[in-house]
Amino acid sequence: MLATLVFFVGGWIASSIPRNPDWREPETGITILVADNGLHTELVLPIVTPEEDWRQTFPALYLPRDDGQYPTHVAIGWGEKDVFLHTPTWSDLKPATVWHIAIHGGSAIIRLTPFVRPAPDRWYRPLRLRPDEYRRLVRSILGSLPPLPLGSPRQSYRGFDPSAFNYDALGRYTFANSCNQWTSNQLAAAGVRTGYWTPFSGGVMKWVPQTDP
Repeated sequence: MLATLVFFVGGWIASSIPRNPDWREPETGITILVADNGLHTELVLPIVTPEEDWRQTFPALYLPRDDGQYPTHVAIGWGEKDVFLHTPTWSDLKPATVWHIAIHGGSAIIRLTPFVRPAPDRWYRPLRLRPDEYRRLVRSILGSLPPLPLGSPRQSYRGFDPSAFNYDALGRYTFANSCNQWTSNQLAAAGVRTGYWTPFSGGVMKWVPQTDP
């Protein structure tokens, strides 16, 4: 019980210590969204910009969605493989999976979910980046993928969400190195102000202003 309390309090305190404390959001630039479902955060990025065409790395993004529309944006999140593939809701999370992660950690994957013109709201908060910052963000995300032999396709795993694509990722998921830590690490690599250690989604979102309704 004490260890759990220390973890929660430590996570909140450490998430309030800023990386890149002098960063300020530009008035113009490339708009991304920081997505949050209350427990997990992801980055929603335009699929095609002058800085990056994500279809070159993930050809599945060329495909239309089930409704026939072609995606304009992609949500990119990092997480534990078994959870991303087999846990549609948190109530489906198996105690054995939690125990295994707590003791051994878990294999990591990157999940891509296509969107068509996502609108900002409380759970999808916009954040503008300068072109160079966005390029650094792209490099950091690509650095989370294992290298492939020349000409080899990147294997995608089917999960509970038929619209999502899941790929092997570098790193190992632990409660200390969570999906939310990955999100803040990507933002920090871009030079954006964010928390130092962010095991919880609130530690990420506290640095992203909520837009006016």
